[in-house]
Amino acid sequence: MPVRLIALDIDGTLLDEQSHLPATNRDAVAEAAASGIEIALVTGRRYDFAMPIARQFPCPLTMIVNNGALVKSSSGETQYVNLLPRNIAGRVLDEAGAFRELASVCFNRPRQNQVMYERIDWEDPLRRGYFERNREYIAVMSPLRDCLTEDPIQVMFTGYASQMREVESFLTGLSFSSEYSLAVTVYDKRDFGLVDVIAPGCSKGATLAEWVRRRGWSREDVMAIGDNLNDMEMLQFAGLPVVMGNSVPELKSLGWRETLSNDQGGVAAAIELYAYGDA
Repeated sequence: MPVRLIALDIDGTLLDEQSHLPATNRDAVAEAAASGIEIALVTGRRYDFAMPIARQFPCPLTMIVNNGALVKSSSGETQYVNLLPRNIAGRVLDEAGAFRELASVCFNRPRQNQVMYERIDWEDPLRRGYFERNREYIAVMSPLRDCLTEDPIQVMFTGYASQMREVESFLTGLSFSSEYSLAVTVYDKRDFGLVDVIAPGCSKGATLAEWVRRRGWSREDVMAIGDNLNDMEMLQFAGLPVVMGNSVPELKSLGWRETLSNDQGGVAAAIELYAYGDA
């Protein structure tokens, strides 16, 4: 039988290495949606940062964003929210003072002040592109802790891959680490990584499971495709997990089906091979 829902990561999975959506992937997703399969983009991106990708599809999409903290339709209706308590966000910022230049706080806001920084270096070679693309959504507040006037979606750290491994180790070791979850994404080839501090128990997989439960389906109805560490729980939940050819070694070692790389239209290949129940 065909699957009922296909859960797709965006960066490193749906998009190629130039962050473009290959036509083969777009067409395969549209064909699956036309056949009655629900398509969910399940991403660490914010909703407004994911929507330029979603708008390239001629079909409605379910948007599971911020590593599971929010679920929205591609037309903007909010379906599910799981925010990080502001007191926990504040404690994280207090403890992680050594990494403050790498930190931001993300909020569930309509447009302005969605992502708050203590300082922005517009010439930062690693993050300049992100800053420019999100200029209308970002703002500065110093000290950063003062922005916590409401519960945020997450505290986000971005930087070089080695820095993010250090941040992950530090945050994992804090005495109150059970009061939040971490979503870690590392792109070694780009020397870039992200560590998101999100609500306890929150993950792409946990929210996908809740969404599937609400739909009255089971994990066996779900196919998921991903490439990085923050996709682990999503892939573990899916009855049909598929890892990209460019996936991190940790995912490839688990014996799941493997498709082509993101530069070879791996999403389209996986949909054509597995989604319709023929393989």
